Amino acid sequence: MATQIFVNLPVKNLNQSVEFFTKLGFSFDPQFTDETATCMIVSESIFVMLLIHDRFKTFTPKEICDATKSTEVLVCLSSESREKVDEMVRTAIAAGGTTYNEPQDHDFMYGHGFQDLDGHIWELVYMEPSVENPS
Repeated sequence: MATQIFVNLPVKNLNQSVEFFTKLGFSFDPQFTDETATCMIVSESIFVMLLIHDRFKTFTPKEICDATKSTEVLVCLSSESREKVDEMVRTAIAAGGTTYNEPQDHDFMYGHGFQDLDGHIWELVYMEPSVENPS
């Protein structure tokens, strides 16, 4: 079995977060969804648990970071093309998200990103296939 990753993110309003990420094309596993949390499916091995603050607090003794003021984590997802990077950023902005910087073009690698409704940063990157899989 391949290693799976579960990223846990606190959200202020679960329904609004689900609506936001649904607009970006993500789906959710109903088996791990209730009024306090949901499991967003990124791929066969990557999942994001969106948890309301009270539920998130049960997993850590530390204070929850205000992602609109501080950065605790950068979530970076690969994309299949430069156009797909730009498309997802546009969709995120239309759904209520914001950008935090300008696109970064390094010839072999292109990236841009957005902040979700809670201020979490989602980076999107496209790498030229010859760089991604060097021979």
